[in-house]
This record gives sequence, C-alpha cells and structure tokens, in this order.
Amino acid sequence: MIVKPERVFDRVREWQGLSGFVAPQRRPAALAGATLGVVSGRRRQGKSFLLHALAEATGGMYFAATEATEAESLRHFTAALTRYTREVVETPFRDWNDAIPYMFRCFRERPVPLIIDEFPFLTRVSPALPSIIQRELGPGGSGRESAARLILCGSAMSVMGRLLSGQAPLRGRAGLELMLHPFRYRDAAEFWGITDPRLAILVHAIVGGTPAYRYEFTQGDVPEDLDDFDSWVVRTALNPQTPLFREARYLLAEESDIRDPALYHSVLAAIASGNSTNGGIANFVGRKSDQITHPLTVLEDCALVTREPDLFRSGRARYRIVEPLITFYEAIMRRRWPELEIYRAETVWQAVRQTFLAQVVGPHFESLCRDFVLDAEDTIFGEFPVEIGSGVVPDPANRTQIEVDVVALAAQEPGRPRRILSLGEAKWGEVMGRHHLERLARARDLLDRKGYDTRDTVLACYGGVGFSEELQASVDGDARVRLVGLERLYLV
Repeated sequence: MIVKPERVFDRVREWQGLSGFVAPQRRPAALAGATLGVVSGRRRQGKSFLLHALAEATGGMYFAATEATEAESLRHFTAALTRYTREVVETPFRDWNDAIPYMFRCFRERPVPLIIDEFPFLTRVSPALPSIIQRELGPGGSGRESAARLILCGSAMSVMGRLLSGQAPLRGRAGLELMLHPFRYRDAAEFWGITDPRLAILVHAIVGGTPAYRYEFTQGDVPEDLDDFDSWVVRTALNPQTPLFREARYLLAEESDIRDPALYHSVLAAIASGNSTNGGIANFVGRKSDQITHPLTVLEDCALVTREPDLFRSGRARYRIVEPLITFYEAIMRRRWPELEIYRAETVWQAVRQTFLAQVVGPHFESLCRDFVLDAEDTIFGEFPVEIGSGVVPDPANRTQIEVDVVALAAQEPGRPRRILSLGEAKWGEVMGRHHLERLARARDLLDRKGYDTRDTVLACYGGVGFSEELQASVDGDARVRLVGLERLYLV
C-alpha cells in the first residue's frame, strides 16, 4: 500500500482505491499491460491535489491540460514527457495517433501512474482522443507492452460521465472509476476546525464540504464562534473582493452543456426558493413542464442538481441543489447582486438573514439529518436502512398531507410488506414538542393502513433548537422514539 501523505486530509478510501489501481496486491499475468482509470468530480474538490500527491508518492507523471488548440496541447504534452523521461522527442508528434503510442512505450519498467488532468480540455479540440486510447489499450496496441497506469481526470461532469457510458469508446476499459465527492458534514467540520455543531451547520449551509473554500477562497478565514458568523458571511461570501463571491456563477458557466445561463439560473432559483417539483419549477420559471425537462437533465448530468424520489408516492420526485453555495447564491445573493457589488453587504445581510435561515439552512438541515441516518450505526434503527429519503403521506380524513423529512426503509423482501425502519421530522428553528411526534405517529398509522410494516418503526425528531420538557418526559425510555439533537448529529 502506498503511504498517503500527511498533507492530504481524509480521502482515505479514495487513496486506497488509487493505491490499489497503481500497485494491486494481486494481478493475474493475463492482465499484464497498461490499465485505465477515470477520476471525476466537481471543481474545487481536490482532485488535482490528490493526484499530484499520488504522482509524487509513486514517481509517476502528472500532466495538466489547458484550454488550447490540438497543436499547442501536443507541444505541452511533449514537453511534459521530455521532463519526465529525460529523453528528447526527436520527431514532433503530428497528432495524438503519434503521441499516445509513444507515451505508452515510455512506461515499460514498472507500474506508475500516468495522470492526464483536465482531460475534457483535450477532447474538446480532439474528439478522437478517447478512441485512440481505446485502440492502444486493445489487442495489438502499444498499451499491451506498457506498465502505465493511465488516469484520466476531469471536472466537466457531463463530459466525464459520457466517457464510459453507452457506446463510448472507453466503455468497459476502465479498471478504476473514482468520483471525488465533497467532504461529508462531519469531516467538513473537522477540516474547517469548527467544534460547535450549530456553527458547523451554518457554515456548511454556505460552503458545503468543498475543500478549496477553506483556504484558497477564504484565505483560511474561519468564524471564531456563533457571534462571529454574521461578520464572517459579510467578509467572505458577500465580499466582492473574495473569489467566493462569484464562485457560484462560475460553477454554472464552466459546464459546456449549459448554453442558456438565464434559463438555468431561473431553474436553480426555483429550487432554492422551495419549488422543488417539476410543476413548481415550471410555474416559477414561466415555462411548461416539458420545457424544463432538458435543463433539469443537464443539471443532473453536471452533478449540480439531484432528483430525489418520493418514497411513498411512485413517480413523484423533488429536485435538490447539490452544491450549497449555489443554493446560497440563488436564494440570497442573486436577488441583491447590484447592492452587493457596491459593498452594501452588511445592509443586505441584515435584510436577508431570516430568509437564509428559513430557505437555506432549514432544508439543508433536513438533508444533513438524512446523511446522519446514512452514516448511523445499525443500533439506532435495529439494522442498516437500504433506502433513505423523504416522502409525503396523504391524510384524506383531515384533507391534508404529512411531509416526512427523513424516511428509512428496510430491504424489500419478496412476499412481505415493505418495512419502515424510521419516520423522522427535522426542525431547525423551533423547539420540537409533542405535536411533532403525534404528527409522525399519524403518518405511521396511515402507512400501516396502506400495507407497510410499521410494527418496529422508530419515530425520530431531529431538533436544531432542542426539545420541550413535555416531549422529553413523554418519550423517556421509549425504544420506538429517538430525539436527535445537534450534538448527537455530530457524534461519530
């Protein structure tokens, strides 16, 4: 196993995957030759940092492509090969048909990573490049005599997603498919050095778990405590002089498949405002439902939006913005952009702070509670849930619907009703009382009538402020009720 450098925070499993790809413990002789790995993930997640550390730790080669013509990219690639091999390329490469075979022939001695970062920049001007790599990895190709561990990396999610899908040339060729995600909420708090759970959630609701925002985009500025949070927002996210100020705009502009930014910003604004269904988004944008299907699909392909099915209503789903900073921009910054650009952040923040708590932090807290269930040990609900999400339970007698924020389902067993492990409600800004628990109990009873197995269902209240004394007294010792506060949410 290749030792992970101390400067690489967390990323243990990712490093294990990369190490196993570069230097596998067991590799049949029949699989000798070059191998292909693909690393993807949204920008600012530390892909380049991680891969550069891998190249240094193993003596591999790291090449970062730039936006350039094919001819210039070939010159840059030739120069990188020359620096690494210390052998001059006597005849300039005419195209990638010359460069790729030469590249593989340079790596015959031992298995080391050969990393090509920002690969989409190359394919944009050289669409045949994936096919050329496929050919050289195939029977009779130069890769059969090579020990290279070729790693292609990129941040354009739609491009990287298509690299190994469908009828793509490289489909079935990759021995590693690694997607680098943002840090999970507990890891993000540790990375930022924040020990107060409430402050950690407030910060996470803006910057999420993106590593680059900790140092590169805020220059290491971390709120000292809860009292410093408002000032921190003003001097970082709402400050036109920091990179964080325009980052949400750039995240959208960097995706090549997004050709009508105004429409996509409106779709994102709809979701950030709480219009999370297809119909609600269409109504907000002023389009028909079928006219926003394509934008939503593109945003999903770019990993900016995710579609979360209603676990109790087949065919129904809600959309959620994946990147917290985009939610913050669409719900808070975009509406007051002219004022923010002329340094009126303090005034704007005073006016929108309650909107931030209600429209940004509230829904974000619900998603963190679902992440908590995903990470929780099996002792909480008796076993690990196989499906976690939210759902709506119709209540015909009261002519209303009960929205359940956190749903945990057991595996479907043939011939048996679907077991519900837990139903939960999350409240960020109010003390939870008995009426919240009674609402969950009503949802449980309605689901029982619909044929679900609710005999062992745990009712869970997730409180951002806390729980009333009446609620705590009424559930004391009840194994079928859980009260989860902020401290428990961050307890590993």
